[in-house]
Amino acid sequence: MKTILAYGDSLTWGTNAAPGGPPRHAMADRWPGALAAGLGPGFEVIAEGLGGRTTAYDDHVADCDRNGARILPTILHSHRPVHLAILLLGTNDLKPAVAGSASAAFLGMKRCVEIVQKHSPRLPGFAGTKVLIVAPPAIVATADTFFTEMFAGGIAESRKLAGYYEALAAEMSCAFFDAGQVASASPFDGVHLDAANTRAIGTALVPIVRALLAD
Repeated sequence: MKTILAYGDSLTWGTNAAPGGPPRHAMADRWPGALAAGLGPGFEVIAEGLGGRTTAYDDHVADCDRNGARILPTILHSHRPVHLAILLLGTNDLKPAVAGSASAAFLGMKRCVEIVQKHSPRLPGFAGTKVLIVAPPAIVATADTFFTEMFAGGIAESRKLAGYYEALAAEMSCAFFDAGQVASASPFDGVHLDAANTRAIGTALVPIVRALLAD
């Protein structure tokens, strides 16, 4: 059995952007669920998504710890050995009140990768935890003034994330995938995804994950 940690924010939790609908997409429509369904037997996908989670920054108005780097070691050890950690974070770093730039998200994601690599257990027959960095879909324009103000400047910065993360993956010997190739944020709030788009991410990751865990 290969264990896969899907570590992310509200895009992993499955937040539904559409007003009036359920707050969360069905399990089958969240990307970790779609990934698990596509992989089939022999794989366990642990969905660890938290709305508002950052790569490595504190959100001082949050109701719980949203600093992804701080809790990541605990989660890695809770599920050890983790064969693959999929890191889909960075959108919340773009909030001016948090960090406000793609370069900050790059540094935070680098810290998360370092943590995964440091906490990869040394066990007989275990080759170590691999890392797949996933760049989130870019933020888009929305008529929702609250989200527009919360992510002021975020559209331009979010478009830089894929380039930064691809370079980081090469530097840290990780795999990389740009979720913006298969999914787009909903104009309802400019950040979150509808069911089809979040499901598309999980489906697109299936062959990538299979190849990473083939040995």
